[in-house]
Amino acid sequence: MKVAVLGAGAIGAYVGAALHRAGADVHLVARGPHLAAMRRDGVQVLSPRGDFTARVHATDDPGAIGPVDYVFLGLKATSYAACGPLVEPLLQRHTALVAAQNGIPWWYFHRHGGPHEGHRIESVDPGGAVSAVLPPERAVGCVVYAATELAGPGVVRHLEGTRFSIGEPDRSTSRRCLDFSAAMTAGGLKCPVEGDLRKDIWIKLLGNISFNPLSALTRATMRQMCVHRDTRRVIEVMMAETLQVATALGSRPDISIERRLAGAERVGDHKTSTLQDLEKGKPLELDVLLAAVVELAGVTGVPVPTLRTVHAMADLLSRSTTAAPATSAPPSATTTAG
Repeated sequence: MKVAVLGAGAIGAYVGAALHRAGADVHLVARGPHLAAMRRDGVQVLSPRGDFTARVHATDDPGAIGPVDYVFLGLKATSYAACGPLVEPLLQRHTALVAAQNGIPWWYFHRHGGPHEGHRIESVDPGGAVSAVLPPERAVGCVVYAATELAGPGVVRHLEGTRFSIGEPDRSTSRRCLDFSAAMTAGGLKCPVEGDLRKDIWIKLLGNISFNPLSALTRATMRQMCVHRDTRRVIEVMMAETLQVATALGSRPDISIERRLAGAERVGDHKTSTLQDLEKGKPLELDVLLAAVVELAGVTGVPVPTLRTVHAMADLLSRSTTAAPATSAPPSATTTAG
């Protein structure tokens, strides 16, 4: 199995190191000091489950890798539309794109069935720009329940969680999913093949859609937002509105709001990835988290006044940031599950 990790930041490098331990032919695509460190010392993983080093091939040139069986997308969704030149050299007829993306993916309505089959979500796939470079038929969905960070160039600190749930848009149990799952499992990770990954997408999104924009607006940690009574109430309402949109689209996530909040509070004083990006002057990954659900609320006729209000403020904040997505090479920024 030949795998390229495009955007080998904290999550990408962690997955690449695990697949390398499983015996896969792994190639990491990164840039800058992070790339230089991985070339020199390999990927150093610091984890409560045991530290290890994986000496994986790393490059900034996908053309030097050639066609692969799987491309693991560790990029932020804000970089997807511009990643065509990076992806194209890696593709062959059967190459699968495993998209480790928070929020609503560009492929959501591909092979979805029902009245919204094939619908394009403008906030996620503007003008079809993402689908043009990442064909939905190649997509394997991936919901990340692991949290990692870059402790330094080439050094990944694994904080918690090892589950990477994957699934086909058409809900089938495909050979490409089974093979990728087996390799991830052999590398020490959990990688269940879900019959309906969209449920996992909504469960993860319940936290991302509320904690991520609110953390950027308030500069608060997960615990601080949970224990502040009025902010917790706003989060509860945002989650309830999100579940209404999911239900209107035929998805019924099996989780309660209280349970989702309790899990977030246990994370403690952790900064969401959106707050970390804000502090570093990087683009905020809010379109796939918040704008997409507001758009889908319009499609389904579900009233979401609180989501719309928070989106208006978060969008203004996002527009005020001056950084732009990288187009020539994938980012290797800190990546976490939230």
